[in-house]
Amino acid sequence: MARSLTLLTDLYELTMMQGYYNNQANEKVVFDMFYRKNPCDSGYAIACGLEQVIEYIKNLKFSYEDVEYLRSLGIFKEEFLKYLSSFHFTGDIYAIPEGTVVFPKEPLLKIVAPIMEAQLIETAILNIVNHQSLIATKASRVVYAAQGDGIMEFGLRRAQGPDAGIYGARAAMIGGCIGTSNVLAGRMFDVPVKGTHAHSWIMSFEDEYTAFKTYANMYPNACILLVDTYDTLKSGVPNAIRVFSEMREAGIELKNYGIRLDSGDLAYLSKMARKMLDEAGFTDCVISASSDLDEYLIDSLKTQGAKITSWGVGTNLITSKDCPAFGGVYKLAAIYDRGSGKFQPKIKLSENTDKITNPGDKTVFRIYDKATGKINADLIALAHETYDAANSLMLFDPVDTWKKTFLEENTYEVRELLVPIFKDGICVYQSPSVMEIRAYCEKELNTLWDETRRLVNPHRVHIDLSNELYHLKKQILDNHRKYQGQ
Repeated sequence: MARSLTLLTDLYELTMMQGYYNNQANEKVVFDMFYRKNPCDSGYAIACGLEQVIEYIKNLKFSYEDVEYLRSLGIFKEEFLKYLSSFHFTGDIYAIPEGTVVFPKEPLLKIVAPIMEAQLIETAILNIVNHQSLIATKASRVVYAAQGDGIMEFGLRRAQGPDAGIYGARAAMIGGCIGTSNVLAGRMFDVPVKGTHAHSWIMSFEDEYTAFKTYANMYPNACILLVDTYDTLKSGVPNAIRVFSEMREAGIELKNYGIRLDSGDLAYLSKMARKMLDEAGFTDCVISASSDLDEYLIDSLKTQGAKITSWGVGTNLITSKDCPAFGGVYKLAAIYDRGSGKFQPKIKLSENTDKITNPGDKTVFRIYDKATGKINADLIALAHETYDAANSLMLFDPVDTWKKTFLEENTYEVRELLVPIFKDGICVYQSPSVMEIRAYCEKELNTLWDETRRLVNPHRVHIDLSNELYHLKKQILDNHRKYQGQ
C-alpha cells in the first residue's frame, strides 16, 4: 500500500487554505514550479521525481487520524476540517518528463487547479522534485567526467536518511549510473544492484590470500577483490593475481573480475597495478576505485592517466556535497477571472531582478538545430502560442534584448516540453521504468553541446521569452511603476 504524504506540508499551506475557505475564495489558478540557477555550477539540470509526484497526488486525502491531529492543534474550524475530510485533487498538472535536460526559469511543473488544492501540494512537490533533480544532475556530471567508464552509486550509508538513500539512488540511476549498492532501491525500481566486499572481510581471516580465495570460490563470476587493506602493491595486488591465476588454472572462465582501490594515490596505484596485472596476463582485469570521489577528482585522475575503468561514488554523489540544495520554487502565475473568462496574469516583484517571475499561463518550447540535433535555445511562451519550423523565428534575450538570433525556416525543429499528467484530477500519464528514463536521459544529454556539459565555466543555454510573453511582462511592470508613481 502506498504511503500517504498528505501531511507532508508546511503548516502555512493549511492555514492559507483555511483562509481561502473562510473567504469563499477558491478560483482556479496557475502555479509554476521552476528553479533559478543550475546546481553544481552546471550548464543544465535533469528533471526528476515526477513518478513520486504522481503517487503523492493519487494518494492525497486526509484520513480520520490526519483530521484528528489537525483538530488537536486548535487553529482550524470544524467547517474547514469537514471540508478536508472529503478533500481530493481535481485539477490539471503538466510536467516536463523525467530525464529531460532543463534550464532555469522554465516551468518543470505547471499546476492548474482551484487555489486551495494548488496551495496544499506546493511543499511536497518541491520536496520531491528538488531532491531527485539535484541528485540526477550530480550523477550526470559524475558520469560525464568518467568518459564512458561505469559509475556505481553506493552512498546509502551517507545519505540523509532512508528516503534520501532510496530516491537518491533512483535519481542517480536516471542520471546515468550503471548500478546501485542499495538493495531496496534495486527491488523497488528494478535497477541493477552491485557490490564487492569490505575491509572487514579481509580482516576476519588469518591472511589476505585466504580471504580472497574464499570470496573467489563463492563468487567466481563476480569477483572484485579489495586490495588495499594492508599493502596494495606488495600484498593486495600480488594476492589477487595469485587467486586469479589459480582460477584460470582450474578452468574457471574469468569474467566480471578485478580489483578495487579504496585509498592512497589512486593515479599511481592504478598505473602500477595495471602494469602488474598485464604482466601476469590479466589484461582485461577491471580496476575499480572509490574513496571520496566526485566529478572533479575523477576528471583529474583521468587527466593524470589513471588506469581505473570503474568508479564507485558515494558521499559526494548521494548528498551532492558541494551543492546540497536544488533551489526550486513554486509561484503563482495566473488567476482565473470569471468576468472575462480568462486567466489574469500575476507577477512577483523583487528588488532582486532574478526573482521577478514570468506571468501568465505558459508552456515551454525547445528549439533544436536541425542539422546537428543540438539545443539552440528554450523558449518560454504563453500556453496558447504555437510555433512551426516551416516559418522563420527570431529569438532575443529577455534582458539584453539587442542580442538576437534569427532562424530561417526549416533550419530548426520545435518540441513542446510540458505534457499532461493529470486532467480533472485523473492521471493520464504512464510513467516509464527507471531504466527507460535512464536511456531517455542519455539521449537528452546528447542534445547538449559539449561546451554546455563541461564541468567548469560551461556555456549557458539561452532561455528566451516569446515576443508576446515579453511584452505582457513589460506591460505589467510598466503599469506597476505608474501605480507606484515612478
